[in-house]
Amino acid sequence: MPDADPTIDLAGVDRMVEQIGRRPEHVIPILQAIQDRCRYLPEPALRRVCETTDITAADAAGVASFYSQFRLRPCGEHLISVCHGTACHVKGAEGVTDALFRTLDIPADDDTDPDGAFTVQKVACLGCCTLAPVLQIDSITYGHLTPDTVTGALRDFLRLKELGVLTRPEERPSAAPDGLAEIRIALDSCCVAGGTMKVFEAFDEAARRLRLPAVVKRVGCISMCHQVPFVEIAVPGEEPAFYARVRPDDAEQILLRHFKPGDVLRRVATAVSTTLERLLTDDAWEPVTRYAVDARDEPICKFLGTQRHVAIEGCGRADPISIDEYVANGGFDALRQCLDANAPEEIIDVVGRSGLRGRGGAGYPAGLKWRSVRDAAGDGPVVVCNGDEGDPGAFMDRMLLESVPFRVLEGIAIAALAVGADEAVIYVRAEYPFAVRRLAAAIAQSEQSGFLGPNILGGGFGLTVRLFQGAGAFVCGEETALIASLEGRRGMPRLRPPYPSARGLWNRPTLVNNVETFALVPWILLNGPDAFAEMGTPESRGTKVFALAGKVVRGGLIEVPMGVTIREIVEEIGGGVPDGRRFKAVQIGGPSGGCVPAELADTPIDYEDLTRLGAIMGSGGLVVLDDADCIVDVARYFLQFTQEQSCGKCTPCRVGTRRMVDILERLCVGEARPRDLERLEELCDVVAASSLCGLGATAPNPVTTTLRHFRAEYEAHLEGRCPAGKCKALIAYTISDDCIGCTRCAQRCPADAIEPTPYEKHAIDDEKCIRCGTCRVVCPVDAVRVE
Repeated sequence: MPDADPTIDLAGVDRMVEQIGRRPEHVIPILQAIQDRCRYLPEPALRRVCETTDITAADAAGVASFYSQFRLRPCGEHLISVCHGTACHVKGAEGVTDALFRTLDIPADDDTDPDGAFTVQKVACLGCCTLAPVLQIDSITYGHLTPDTVTGALRDFLRLKELGVLTRPEERPSAAPDGLAEIRIALDSCCVAGGTMKVFEAFDEAARRLRLPAVVKRVGCISMCHQVPFVEIAVPGEEPAFYARVRPDDAEQILLRHFKPGDVLRRVATAVSTTLERLLTDDAWEPVTRYAVDARDEPICKFLGTQRHVAIEGCGRADPISIDEYVANGGFDALRQCLDANAPEEIIDVVGRSGLRGRGGAGYPAGLKWRSVRDAAGDGPVVVCNGDEGDPGAFMDRMLLESVPFRVLEGIAIAALAVGADEAVIYVRAEYPFAVRRLAAAIAQSEQSGFLGPNILGGGFGLTVRLFQGAGAFVCGEETALIASLEGRRGMPRLRPPYPSARGLWNRPTLVNNVETFALVPWILLNGPDAFAEMGTPESRGTKVFALAGKVVRGGLIEVPMGVTIREIVEEIGGGVPDGRRFKAVQIGGPSGGCVPAELADTPIDYEDLTRLGAIMGSGGLVVLDDADCIVDVARYFLQFTQEQSCGKCTPCRVGTRRMVDILERLCVGEARPRDLERLEELCDVVAASSLCGLGATAPNPVTTTLRHFRAEYEAHLEGRCPAGKCKALIAYTISDDCIGCTRCAQRCPADAIEPTPYEKHAIDDEKCIRCGTCRVVCPVDAVRVE
């Protein structure tokens, strides 16, 4: 064995092991702790772990090489994670990544710049889909990027580093004392990435300086991501006022519209650009007087018009990590009710009569699953909350965990009481560190207040809840793969039966539901099963939370009754597609879902109707595509993602998806043959019918649905044409006679493919052109054409 690297703190590794544990199931947390310290997994550290624990070298190597979050070679001083989720992909993430590599002068066969300052990696999804394209530099997230603004993001990060403000401040509850006004500003991941942290700090500073009778309060997701930074001012006895797209320098003027300062002369408030007047003059908005879900009672913005908030009830009003505020608003009342009744069978009956189906994708009836776990033989049951929201283009679970963590914990506790479990585990994606911190704070407060722990509210029922961070594997969204990960193994699915409800984690009966399912449970218990069942359709009851993103005017988090049509969501709630483009399709359900064309937009969104179209509900990602999106490219994107995320255990998925990707790549570069479409359809049938788990069985969905509804576009690619002008190998950029010779395209071209000729028509050197589209974006007269 070679000598240990003297730069590796092996004593520190020993302390990590001592704190975490020495059993095989501790391998993932130990490797995560080492990587947090070293920024990669040094071989000496791995060897030390194997020497001092029950973890074998094969187990350590197998886990480290399976999960995408782990790095086996050194990382730069700062890590840049570029989101390549669905929304980011269709909005140009590839161009942003290419621009980063050019700007940082990173060689094509490497991922780190020559100075070792930055390492660039692609990630499946950062959960900030409404800000696409998005990248994250360490803990700082930047959204709405273009290849042209990448340099600005890097400069801003280095400026923040120089100022020493890269560390997120510790979060504490910010509920207002009685009688004080509340200035509510959402600080979930999306909002912070959209600039709300700076707005929050500006309002807090202004309120303190003016000595106003108000508290600046952090709240959960407001759902209207397209309007952030968004501020609500709630003065006791008055209707709340709302301000959209606020800037930090607007803070004082907005406050002076509502408060008289305590120790300074009132200043004359000048016109504020981001005030309620902006909402009133925006064609996409109607007057907003307060948060409401019933359009019959008062005017509300169109975005909220057809929504019904159940899972996300109260998100934009309450501090997400204040248990006192949660309890004051009726939190844990459902759990109290269940403990007082002490009738687990009755709880299961209520959930069953509500018609609640698991919101993780398959839609299995929750009541049936809960009963099968309770009735299973064997050691005591365990509850697992699946927060591994791996679908690119989805961020519902992240929002719920960040905005209503106590609500999720209450649902878990009720489920544990019903099935007879005294232990629960919440499995959360490693890409959601903000959600992990808030969950940890919520668990600690719940234990201190007696809502979790050995004897909850003195009722004799005890529940221990622990957090477990995933390490980057989409397949771990499948319940048996998730269980394998919890047990410290590679996340590989197994054949069923036996189902986890009979033999799951540690061979114990295991209830696995996703975050949204648990978040709905307290509402159902308090309001009754009939109230929930009245919403939705006869087969798909209740509401569903969706992440609305992509080519849509009003993106955000929405919750609608089952049965709402695709058109209602895209055109009424979402406001349609922007920039005068044409609505083309909706991708529903992520990589396991399918593309539904605009012609079928009157289809209700429920489990049965989507299945009839060849799509699935999935966890709730809903990405809108317009006529500038290439359907073949979208199908290739999803198959490539699924192929990369395949665990490799079964041949149909491992090899079949690779062959499908090969065909799609040939189509995108104009090298496919007519027979390839037939082969593609044959592979779809084989992979769907013979794969081991749901990932492989549903992998062909994006291809089968696009072949069914957009076959002409596939056939155009066989002819070497991309009708959408998206596939780089099949298009060329030219400049028309409309060119005014302003030289903007030449100045901004990253490949120097345009010679600057002032006041003369420009030309593009096709040999140098990298098809990034920058020239087309910056041209003031639309003289750049795609052929």
